[in-house]
Amino acid sequence: MLFLSENSHAFVALGVLLGLVIGSFLNVVIHRLPKLLERQWHAECAGLQGQPAPESARYNLLTPGSACPHCDHKIGALENIPILSYLWLRGKCSACGTRISVRYPLVEALSAGLTGYAALRFGFGWTALAVMCFVWAMIVLAIIDLDTFFLPDSITLPLIWAGLLTHVFQLFPHVSLAAAVIGAVAGYVCLWSVFWLFKFATGKDGMGYGDFKLLAAIGAWLGWTALPLVILLSSMVGAFVGIALIVLRRQGRDTPIPFGPYLVIAGLIALFWGPTITAKYLDSF
Repeated sequence: MLFLSENSHAFVALGVLLGLVIGSFLNVVIHRLPKLLERQWHAECAGLQGQPAPESARYNLLTPGSACPHCDHKIGALENIPILSYLWLRGKCSACGTRISVRYPLVEALSAGLTGYAALRFGFGWTALAVMCFVWAMIVLAIIDLDTFFLPDSITLPLIWAGLLTHVFQLFPHVSLAAAVIGAVAGYVCLWSVFWLFKFATGKDGMGYGDFKLLAAIGAWLGWTALPLVILLSSMVGAFVGIALIVLRRQGRDTPIPFGPYLVIAGLIALFWGPTITAKYLDSF
């Protein structure tokens, strides 16, 4: 069901524009957050060894300004317009000509599309804004996990609490606070159990603890009833991609594959179309 009003088209357009702008910032978070965490770990290790923390220039999500990683050319405002700047520059740095990864405009386009759809699907209000924040966090988690095989606690843990708070304020009337709490606990325990069963059977770690927390966050947002669909879809997508990569000989059977992106894909499908998929499945019986 789409919640449309006379101003829906304007709100959707605003959502797309907002998604483009936020998508540009998501690229910064994806690039810088792992580096920030690595610096923090080095500082903590130095402290435990009684050594002074290594000195480094100020570096966070806002400073220094964006620059080409190859020639350090400072990216101006006209070179930082989502998608359009990439097309205008033909995917290359204006100073040194080094190719810019196509992932940057893809993240911006994905953010714009999902944000616009959230505006269309939920209409103007706090629910749509909450869904947009959830979507943005999921995009960041998926790509960081692809890059680093790591799901930062600095995103997954706040995402769990934010999901529970949405139900405190009843932003999702079809999901109760009790269902959200059970979903968070069940999501964590489910993958935690799989982890230990796999470890006892093979002696290897099948997944990371970040996956437990990500599924807990999805359960906190969508409730426990969404978890079977999320687990099924993520497993199917993961198996399909894994088999495809093996067939194409891009990686061997023992090469690890991050599971977070598949949980993200399944979580977003469940967010937007979960009740419809479940209803059609039950009607088939």
